[in-house]
Amino acid sequence: MSYAFTLLGDDAGSAARRGRLQTLHGVIETPTFMPVGTLGTVKGVTPAQLKALGAQVILGNTYHLYLRPGMEVVEALGGLHRMAGWDRPILTDSGGFQVFSLRDRSTIRESGVTFSSHLDGSRHVLTPESAIAIQETLGSDIMMVFDECPPADASAQRVRAAMERTTRWAKRCLEARTRDDNALFGIVQGGVDPQLREVSARAITEIGFDGYALGGLSVGEGRYDMWRSVRHAAPLLPTGSPRYLMGVGTPEDLLFSVGHGIDMFDCVLPTRNARNARVFTFAGDLNLRNAAFRLDDRPISDTCDCYTCTNFSRGYLRHLHKAKELLFSTLTSIHNLGFLIAMMGRLRSAIEDGTFVELRRDLLAKRGCLELLDQVEAEAPR
Repeated sequence: MSYAFTLLGDDAGSAARRGRLQTLHGVIETPTFMPVGTLGTVKGVTPAQLKALGAQVILGNTYHLYLRPGMEVVEALGGLHRMAGWDRPILTDSGGFQVFSLRDRSTIRESGVTFSSHLDGSRHVLTPESAIAIQETLGSDIMMVFDECPPADASAQRVRAAMERTTRWAKRCLEARTRDDNALFGIVQGGVDPQLREVSARAITEIGFDGYALGGLSVGEGRYDMWRSVRHAAPLLPTGSPRYLMGVGTPEDLLFSVGHGIDMFDCVLPTRNARNARVFTFAGDLNLRNAAFRLDDRPISDTCDCYTCTNFSRGYLRHLHKAKELLFSTLTSIHNLGFLIAMMGRLRSAIEDGTFVELRRDLLAKRGCLELLDQVEAEAPR
């Protein structure tokens, strides 16, 4: 069997878990953060640099890879792993989030989604069946079901309809599956409505998948609502399966969610922020555009041992940004990704040695979110 999940232990003072995912292309230690390589590349960073940071798994995207370079090219070049020069695990998103983000270009029907390409305006149809076929062609280790992800301001009626359609599409995805050497994860929808999350979780887990994800969060709702939703929904997912919170990637959100039993995370935020001169530190984010850093010879973070922080100063990085040098995005992306990957490693160790609660509180206090943590965790369950 090429896929298996083993729960190695729990934290005594929280719902944090320590696990291990076995896939065809290697082991994933959880909890983990997964860098996003939408088009088969994590922007600005080479596979060798990702490995040096300790990245265990990266993401690819069904929608984008289907449009460019296309499945004919991917197949001719040996599948996504070989084409991208990445021999570790890959998770592929089904394209459901792109239905949300490009909704002005798409029409949703029960059969699937008809959309206009953001590249050339050409018309295409993506269905649960084709989403699985594309992911199987890509050769990913973990596939996601095709879901409908409504925006945060959607009406209650629309959120319910999207949740129910996601369930019907999930059944079709499972029926369309032809490979048994990878995993297929189901997705729980329902917005920030706790009752809808319960209905969705019950339906998706009854269908039965290799792992389960919370979708439809970090789509415009505030942090308070997202944290309350994670706190409520994570325990609804099976204990013996990996739990994945989709599209979430701030240090604060990872710290909170690991404490409530989430095992896997992904987000474009670390590299997107890096390209826009925003870098992570535990004292808060820095904006390297600021003139205050012009003569600053300190690293981004004194406690970070990534390649960027061990070799370059804030002042030099600001110079690269002002000069529009491509190296700037690479160096800041290395730092932001390394920051989250190293943080997750610290959390894994803390779960193992029983210091997770203290570490999480310390790090959230430094990021200014301890009061919100206490507020959400003091509330009665919804």
